[in-house]
Amino acid sequence: MKNRNMVLAVVVLLAGCMAGQRLVDARGDLAEPSKLGVLWTSGDPDVAHKVCLMYTHAAKRAKWFDEVVLIVWGPSSRLLAADKELQAKVKAMMAGGVVTQACVVCADMYGVSDDLREMGIEVKPMGKPLSDMLKSDWKVLTF
Repeated sequence: MKNRNMVLAVVVLLAGCMAGQRLVDARGDLAEPSKLGVLWTSGDPDVAHKVCLMYTHAAKRAKWFDEVVLIVWGPSSRLLAADKELQAKVKAMMAGGVVTQACVVCADMYGVSDDLREMGIEVKPMGKPLSDMLKSDWKVLTF
């Protein structure tokens, strides 16, 4: 009976892994989902194309993190609104499960809130959500 329970536990664990879920951690405890918040502030197109969006998309596709949120903040909002290639990359990321949000105060300062909303980006006050991320179990990376 003991061996049967162990085999059943292994089968459940493997099924969860195959489904992309983290069922238990190394100690056998239930694992919390891993969460990544990417704060994109740079208005530099090279940073956007060759670092920020590339890593953010890979983090979601490769399941390095369970949840991935891209936060468009400051000069990146103006860059995104003006660059069709970046828009296509962000839309592909969103289709792949990356949640994308933008700071409404920043987007309004650059006059691009409506452009970002048309892309399907949630444009809202981001000070509190970012602060909550920083105070919790989220990993936050800034570009």
